[in-house]
Amino acid sequence: MKSSIHPQNYRPVVFSDDVAGFAFLTQSTAQTDDEIEWEDGKTYPLVKVHISSASHPYFTGEEKIIDTEGRVDRFKAKFAAAEARKKELANKAKKKSAAKAKKETQK
Repeated sequence: MKSSIHPQNYRPVVFSDDVAGFAFLTQSTAQTDDEIEWEDGKTYPLVKVHISSASHPYFTGEEKIIDTEGRVDRFKAKFAAAEARKKELANKAKKKSAAKAKKETQK
């Protein structure tokens, strides 16, 4: 293993999952500007996480959609727009074939 490639500046840090209301204190090199007062009365750096073992479906056994950046909403909107466009094109093709059939019956 190469020497001097691993960080040496480990310090106590609190990781907090606000969605699940779960936090834990551990050693880390993660940089943050936030701080929190922990259960022992001391102040530690705070790293906020979106998903932890308390909220991840693998550990909880239940499925949740945690959408902090609007990705699910954007996907649903894009999918709905594609379905609407598909119906619009189908109606247009149906009208065109009906008009063509009407012309042929008039001949």
